[in-house]
Parts: sequence; structure tokens; C-alpha cells
Amino acid sequence: MDHIVSKLLIYGSMPEDSVLMQVADICTKTRDGSQSKDELITRCFRQVKRILVVGTDYGFDENLWNNFLTFLLMTDENPFTLTCEKVGATAGGSVNYFAKNDFEAFRKLYHYDFSWLEEALGIDCFSRLQNYHAIGKPELMYNKNVSEKVQALSRVLTEAPDANAFFDAITGFYKDFGVGMFGLNKAFRLIEQDNVFTGFHAINNMDTVMLDDLIGYEIQKNKLLENTQAFVEGRKANNCLLFGDSGTGKSTCIKAIVNQFYPQGLRMIEIYKHQFHDLSNVIAQIKNRNYKFIIYMDDLSFEEFEIEYKFLKAVIEGGVETKPENVLIYATSNRRHLIKETWADRDDVEMSAGIHRSDTMEEKLSLVHRFGVTINFSKPSQKDYFAIVVGLARKAGISEEQMSDDDLKAGANKWELSHGGISGRTAHQYVTYLLGTL
Repeated sequence: MDHIVSKLLIYGSMPEDSVLMQVADICTKTRDGSQSKDELITRCFRQVKRILVVGTDYGFDENLWNNFLTFLLMTDENPFTLTCEKVGATAGGSVNYFAKNDFEAFRKLYHYDFSWLEEALGIDCFSRLQNYHAIGKPELMYNKNVSEKVQALSRVLTEAPDANAFFDAITGFYKDFGVGMFGLNKAFRLIEQDNVFTGFHAINNMDTVMLDDLIGYEIQKNKLLENTQAFVEGRKANNCLLFGDSGTGKSTCIKAIVNQFYPQGLRMIEIYKHQFHDLSNVIAQIKNRNYKFIIYMDDLSFEEFEIEYKFLKAVIEGGVETKPENVLIYATSNRRHLIKETWADRDDVEMSAGIHRSDTMEEKLSLVHRFGVTINFSKPSQKDYFAIVVGLARKAGISEEQMSDDDLKAGANKWELSHGGISGRTAHQYVTYLLGTL
């Protein structure tokens, strides 16, 4: 294996402590006898464990070794893969020659015979990896979307008859789905170390809700849908602020939008108020990628003493560097004006100090004006509340034989009196209660 890995050029910049480099080094030291058998066995088990961890995290099955190699190919961000992500494989490009040499090496790795290594060390762990039977587990324990993509591509690459077929399959994947974590996942949070942004963490268990699952609010949903569709299709679109009463489905709408447009390259990055100072760095990391990004801010509001909104204002509009066209900001808030005002703000002059307060108020209001689309989610009427309850109950599989519409409405009326009043969230909680009792 060592002589195969050493031929990698485009994909050869993996760190020395990576699994592939470590297994290649184990093979080298086994052949030349430069390390003791016990040490080599320990190193083998350590790398097998790392492969098992990845396989368990992503629900891989059958051939874990090939799935792992496929995962490496899908997540290796280098100039070649990033170019393929944007424009596909460039016909006749000189880099294709080097890429195909790498893919021929990977073809050999896909069909590598570990029997000599296992015989020399008295182990059988690699054979077990190549004929693996995973334990079934709930989807919430792993990212099913990623798992299915990796395993499907792994089968295609394993069966590729030559480097050309391998090249076509992997570059086609880069073009269709992208490369790296952005190609595989739909939503992310920031990773920070010592209060400094260092990267992105994929959210594997994001709610799979769709817009049709949100009963009512058709005007609001369509307004958000039209803006996002324009954005995904490369047309002009606005930043969006969804404001209004709590429990009315603002956050659900944004999650549903991401789920709907994920196949068309839409991704979401969730960011919290205390991370706003990193907004410029975050945008710098994503502005040249072949995806559309929604930077999502949930329950956005600022107290009078908080100044993080200034970072947000600068990024949205008014900073030296313009916001790239592949980035929009979507925020939800229970406040229409986002920043807490005081009665003193409305007095133009403070008598004790002679300070003009209207300037302060204008600065606070200017943040909401930077959202080109504002959508109001108000508390539903009782009629709408009953419609939401009945709609959710029927979608959840509660039949009319189990509970009639009138029974659902009567139960929902009692429920809301002791559970926070009328809202979409209350309706959802009531239907969840019914599902647990029927």
C-alpha cells in the first residue's frame, strides 16, 4: 500500500497522522521489519478504531474500508475538487491527467488485499472492515443523507472498470453535490476556540420539516419562498426578518425552506449573538463556494446595553467590503424593532445633559431597515388555531374515527387555556400529547 499512496499527487497532501498515511506507514514498517510486531498491531487497531468511529457516526455498512476511502474523496478540499464543484471537470484540462493517475491509485486501494499484512501480524481486522455488518440504529443517531450518498458513490467507484470511469463518477459528484462538509450537510454551527472562530460544525439532526407541515400562514410562507427561490436561482434577493408572536412558526419556516432548497445548493449557518464579531470571517470562508448560504439568527433581539448589532449592521450593509451575492441573512425575532427602546429615546433632548436622543433612536431603528423583507407572524385567531390543530392531527395519522373534528377542537380549547394560549406551537404540543395517549 505504501507504494500506492506515495503516487498520490492531487490528493497526496493528507497529514501524516491521517488514517491512510498511517496504514501505509504500517505496511512499510511491516515489510522492512523496522518496528516490532506488537507495536504494529497496536497501530493497526488504533486506525481500525478510527475507521469504525467514522463508520458508526455516518451509519456505513458493507465495506467500511471503501466507504472510508469514498468519504476521503468526498471531503478533500483541494484546487482540483473545488474547481470541479464550480464548473465540473474541465474537458481536456492538463490537471485531468494528474487526477486520473490519482484515481488509478485509489482504484487499487479500493481492491487492496490486506491478507499479507494480516498474516504477518496475526490479525483479521481489515478483512472484517471489508465485510462489515452494521447494527441497525435510529436515523437520529446518524446523518442518513450523508450515509446514503457515501455508500451509493462507494459502490459506483468500487465497480469502476478503469480510471476514466472513476474520474467521471467522482467529478460528477463534485459538480452535483460539491466537496467537503458543505457538499454533504445542510446546516452548520460555528466552532470557536478561545472565543475565536476556527471552523464549522455540521448539524446532523436538523428537523426534516417541510413548508406543507406548517398549517396556515400561506401569505407569509409564499413571501419567504419567493425570496429564497430568487436567491437560489441567482436572482436578486433580500435579507429577511420574520417577526411576531412566539410559537407562530417563524423558525420552522426557515428550517423548512432550507430542507426544500438543499438539493439546489442552499445551506444554512446558524450563528448566535455573541458570535457576531466573527461574521466577517465566516463570510470570507464561504463567499467563493458554489453554494447559497443563509446565515440564520434565531430569536434576534438586543438590550439597550448590547452593541453586537453594530457588527450585524456593518455586514448587512454599510461596511467597506460588500456582502457577497451567495449570502443572505435570515433572522427571527419576537420584537419588531430588534433593539430595546426606552422612553428617554423618544425625548429629543435630555434636559440634564442636552444630548440629542433622536439620533440614538434612529440608529436603533436603522438595523431593521437593513432587512429588505419583513414578514409578520401574528398570533392565530381561534378559528385558525382550530384549523391548525385539525390539520396537524390528520397529518399525524389521527383518524376521524379516533377523534372527530369537534372533539379535537374541544380538547384544543381546554389545552390552550393551561398551556400558554393560542399559537401554532400550542397546537403542535396538543397533537403531540394526543399521539402519546391514543
